[in-house]
Amino acid sequence: MNIKIIGAGLAGSECAFGLAQRGHRVDLFEMRPARMTPAHQTSNLAELVCSNSFRSSAVSNAVGLLKREMTFLGSMIMRCADEARVPAGDAFAVDRERFSAAVTRTIEREKNITVRREEVTTLSRDGYDFAVVATGPLTSHPLFEAINDFLGHDGLYFYDAIAPIVASDSLDFSKMYWKSRYGKGSGRDYLNAPMNQEQYEEFVQALLTAELYPLHDFEKAVHFEGCLPVEEIASRGIDTLRFGPMKPVGLEHPVTGDRPYAVVQLRKEDLSDEYFNIVGFQTKMKVPEQKRVIQMIPGLEEAVFARFGSMHRNTFINGPRHLRPTFQTKRDERTFFAGQITGVEGYIESAAVGLLVSRYIDELSRTGRATPLPYHTALGALGRHVAESSPDRYQPSNVTWALIEDAIGKVRKAEKRERQVEKALATIEALTSAPQVA
Repeated sequence: MNIKIIGAGLAGSECAFGLAQRGHRVDLFEMRPARMTPAHQTSNLAELVCSNSFRSSAVSNAVGLLKREMTFLGSMIMRCADEARVPAGDAFAVDRERFSAAVTRTIEREKNITVRREEVTTLSRDGYDFAVVATGPLTSHPLFEAINDFLGHDGLYFYDAIAPIVASDSLDFSKMYWKSRYGKGSGRDYLNAPMNQEQYEEFVQALLTAELYPLHDFEKAVHFEGCLPVEEIASRGIDTLRFGPMKPVGLEHPVTGDRPYAVVQLRKEDLSDEYFNIVGFQTKMKVPEQKRVIQMIPGLEEAVFARFGSMHRNTFINGPRHLRPTFQTKRDERTFFAGQITGVEGYIESAAVGLLVSRYIDELSRTGRATPLPYHTALGALGRHVAESSPDRYQPSNVTWALIEDAIGKVRKAEKRERQVEKALATIEALTSAPQVA
């Protein structure tokens, strides 16, 4: 089969690799570097733009289970992530450059994949057996309009924000301390900048009065709740940040044992410790305001910014109206969507959908039918979210236990999670050993 994949982010790259490994020919279209986006900086495939974290590694967490299932099914993204992993406590974080370079290398070496550096502006399959739209949250305007035409003019969008990165050698380490929350990890994965009550309240006031980038008249700011700009969080109440990204619980000073009033955490960006990402500090403040406000944080008074935060439009479609749980469109079973554009949120979830779509296309090409994975698996739960959520209240979502079908029943919560994990992994393992039916 010949497959056209539009977009070489995590979902598109994962999908292309999975199909190529099954013997299909893939043309993988990527518009960068000929046409860049407001958030990307390189021409590498699968470039990470919002964070370097793939979140929790614990299999008791839904995203940890998702990563384990993907690994069992031969995920290329998880393999490259392992190669580029950096210390981050209980979290799974990667060196951005090493990760995207590893993905790019893997794709370019695959004989069944042709990478085509050109923009696609239509959804026509152009003689291909299947087409996959994996353009992510930064779909170009011409393709966005083509998607609207294809689906019936009810495309949706929301706004996301990128957190700033600061240089390690510009920080005053005497005012900060190393500690992962509750002492997890190596002890030198996160750098903490503590604040007293006066410092915190002055900081919140500065956030509330900072000048923001204005939106165009025809645009409406709708933020994903899991990735709110820090100033938006601050606007919801004086203590909101202290119960969110600046929560001090579990971050008592390792020498004095004192708990600060609030804490700003910085996470390593790479193995060399040269840069830090300010955790949870996505922002749409103008650049001079970012510098002024962030340099109020203890230890960051002379901070040098390797990257300022920025604002970009994220695009997603109304999955329940237009997609099946196999991510096929209801209008055309040979046209699929994959990744964040479907309404899943997060790097891992995006890659997972790419992995699923490669499986479903292969199954459809062999048997004439694609069967969704069981909803009690984390992978299957993503299809459940996309296809069975309320179309009137559809919003992007990370994988959570709330999305995963309860196949266990009423037992203690700790026991339920353990049994859910066992059942999900047993199901996925059975899939890997099942014979292929032509």
